[in-house]
Amino acid sequence: MAATGTEQGASTYYVSTPIYYVNDAPHLGHAYTTVAGDVLTRWHRQRGEKVWYLTGTDEHGQKIMRTAEANGVTPQEWCDKLVEEAWKPLWEHLEIANDDFIRTTQKRHTDRVQEFVQDLYDKGEIYQGGYEGPYCVGCEEYKTPGELLDGDGGTSQTESGGEFAGQKLCPIHKKPVEMLKEENYFFKLSEYGPRLLEHYENNPDFIQPESARNEVVNFVRQGLQDLSISRSTFDWGVPVPWDDKHVIYVWIDALLNYATAVGYGSDQAKFESTWPASVHLVGKDILRFHAVIWPAMLMANGLPLPGKIAANGWLMVGGEKMSKSNLTGIKPQDLTSHFGVDAYRWYFLRAIAFGQDGSFSWEDFSARYTSELANDFGNLASRVAAMVGKYFGGSLPEATAHGDAEQAVADGLAKAVAEADARIGDELDFAGGIAAVFDFIKQVNGYLTEQEPWKVAKDTSPEGQARLATILYTAAEALRGTAVLLAPVMPATCEKLWASLGAEPHLGPLADQRVRSAGTWGALPVGATVTKGEILFPRLEEPAKG
Repeated sequence: MAATGTEQGASTYYVSTPIYYVNDAPHLGHAYTTVAGDVLTRWHRQRGEKVWYLTGTDEHGQKIMRTAEANGVTPQEWCDKLVEEAWKPLWEHLEIANDDFIRTTQKRHTDRVQEFVQDLYDKGEIYQGGYEGPYCVGCEEYKTPGELLDGDGGTSQTESGGEFAGQKLCPIHKKPVEMLKEENYFFKLSEYGPRLLEHYENNPDFIQPESARNEVVNFVRQGLQDLSISRSTFDWGVPVPWDDKHVIYVWIDALLNYATAVGYGSDQAKFESTWPASVHLVGKDILRFHAVIWPAMLMANGLPLPGKIAANGWLMVGGEKMSKSNLTGIKPQDLTSHFGVDAYRWYFLRAIAFGQDGSFSWEDFSARYTSELANDFGNLASRVAAMVGKYFGGSLPEATAHGDAEQAVADGLAKAVAEADARIGDELDFAGGIAAVFDFIKQVNGYLTEQEPWKVAKDTSPEGQARLATILYTAAEALRGTAVLLAPVMPATCEKLWASLGAEPHLGPLADQRVRSAGTWGALPVGATVTKGEILFPRLEEPAKG
């Protein structure tokens, strides 16, 4: 079935994660991308926009089939178990507010995949031919000879110690590729090089970061080869509609989830209001699939292209990409059980620039937690609530002595709102946006240190009490703005802060607050009931060693 659309037709801010391969349980790398998408979509919801956030699982292909066989179950049983016992529970644990979770074994997806591929076949975009060459089952990717490593054990690129001597290795998994020779169907990818380059040129932000864009442009300029889109040596996949001896190549199947999940071929109204995607968040190891193959497929079938392909870097452990295959796949629960969920969400986006590789360190996490979360943010909230309780019976006093120092705080909040909104909402610079908010938190701490409300409180004159009231109102109002700005990053913590400030009875639920109005000074009303709730970031008890 043919489909049409316009580039600017969608009215929804639509973000997707990759759909994750369910050969094993999720690790920190998967959670990093998913938390980033959650923060991004929560941010746009707090801009008042219509948002759709999609994640899900990729469940076909040879790797899944072999993993299931090794575990003595069918591929579908394996997928069902992993999805229900590992993937969905983790996203719930991490407070991921996705709007949909798609599985590529669902009929709503498989039927539409067949229709899409049939369309391409009917248009003459697919032909039958033979493929012979290297294939990595771990990547589910056809490799070119130039990409492979030598497995002689004498190179620093592999830790094989000669185990794979004389064999060619996948550069990502450091394991031998398999040589395939079979009759397949091919998509005429080679014909789309000029159109792709033109799109990259006309839309310089289509691929981010710039290093990823340059890599893709250089790759396409070298010339594209037609792509094998079917396999005939196993049957765990979506059958090719005109030839059931073949199944559709898992990556063609997988990429189409972004369209099938939002109504392609089944709900035209939803599809037109949601497609094209605003942002596809992907790992850099799957960048070419999303920035080359996917847009070429859409061009071939007359569909508008996504707005942006944003590639995050790898999380590294000991210099290696974090993954199950090299035994560095740390479970998120290993960290949340110690640091808490909100601190976990905060840390990876605060410490690692999105788009760049970053190394995880328990020591760095612990140091940042203590310095920024416990000492700067949590302690500020506790001090302000305690002083309002002690000096004004928990009722937020009126600021009647507003001066230059208070204006500097108000200006600082407005600046933090503008910078965080631009960086997180538009540029996907999560680290920069969060840093802007924490710079403001430091400013407020500095304001309290300079104003010394605990000393001012000793002045019982009307002027002294007016000054004390103004200082504490200023600090509480600063925390009100901070709660709004950090709610997409640390939702549970900011809900506690919102409750502590007594904001909801007057301003409504935190989720209804708008990012761009967070800097409007004076929103927290006089008389709000401020209470000292539980400590936002308790002191960490470091685990015993040895």
